[in-house]
Amino acid sequence: MEVEHKGNTCIIKDTQDNLTAFLMKLTHEHKTFGNCNLILDISHYKNLAIKEINAFSALSKTHIKGKKSFVIVADIDFNKVQGKLVVVPTVQEAHDMIEMDEIERDLGF
Repeated sequence: MEVEHKGNTCIIKDTQDNLTAFLMKLTHEHKTFGNCNLILDISHYKNLAIKEINAFSALSKTHIKGKKSFVIVADIDFNKVQGKLVVVPTVQEAHDMIEMDEIERDLGF
């Protein structure tokens, strides 16, 4: 797992090529990243199944309850992703989503 900090955002990349192990490690170490907006970059995985992306749903809900953003960068059909998950095609778009989330939180939405 590779972690890069940019301001109040952590960009986390899987380096083991095992999505299940990556999710388990993130879940186990979530408190370490609990005060950061999270970008999970799994864009190097090709042919991801929607159920593999939806497996991040519980972690996303936990993270969002802490008033922080949770964005996944992946190469999939975004229309088929579970409702509350935010999935975008690039890291730049993930930063843009986090910026919009922070503006909404500042405005009280």
